[in-house]
Amino acid sequence: MNLTLKVWRQNGPNDNGRIETYPANHIPEEASFLEMLDIVNEKIVMDGGEPIHFDHDCREGICGMCSLTINGVPHGKEGGITTCQVHMRKFRDGDTIWIEPFRAKAFPIIRDLIVDRTALDRIIAAGGYIDIRTGSAVDANAIPIAKSDADAAFDAAACIGCGACVAACPNASAMLFTSAKVSHLGHLPQGQPERDKRVLAMVRQMDGEGFGNCTNHYECEAACPKEISVDHIARMNRDYSKAVLVEQFCS
Repeated sequence: MNLTLKVWRQNGPNDNGRIETYPANHIPEEASFLEMLDIVNEKIVMDGGEPIHFDHDCREGICGMCSLTINGVPHGKEGGITTCQVHMRKFRDGDTIWIEPFRAKAFPIIRDLIVDRTALDRIIAAGGYIDIRTGSAVDANAIPIAKSDADAAFDAAACIGCGACVAACPNASAMLFTSAKVSHLGHLPQGQPERDKRVLAMVRQMDGEGFGNCTNHYECEAACPKEISVDHIARMNRDYSKAVLVEQFCS
């Protein structure tokens, strides 16, 4: 396959970025999107140029590092996959592909296609954990948990923190990410003692990081590579409203 790439290049967070054009020639159809970029980078380096900088790690759809906007869509138009799971057979010979970083105020660009997503880490650090003593691991089925709660907790825990929900949202909201992290602990018995404390801390940290609010566009759910439901946002909003009332009238 012979393709044309329109790639966002930016030397640093304080520099002006620009779109540069690169040919991607002789790309195997079985190559992944990141392998295609590897091939292009090899040619750029051989010609004495600076390679295109992008994040990657596992290349198996697990880590969430490969956060690219492909033709205007975070991770590309194929649903339920990350950038590293996009294969070149999804494109046609002669296509022009636009490649940009995730766009959000809370995701400042480090270089080229790499953005700083540590704001998501700080949201988790604010309360996305259990710090009370829960004892050692118990035998299976020793604590009765409704299957619906177990399934919901498992689905929420599938979030890999890639930030596609933020990049897809017109408001750059992190509500889907935050609600998934709140919800997967809130559905389990071990998460109940700190449920109010957790949601208050994480939502306030999210707001402090500069993310926008949710206005029900549902772009986050559509872009999520793990197809996490916006139902978790509604649940987090209920938990937050309740926690605020408890804080105001019971403290």
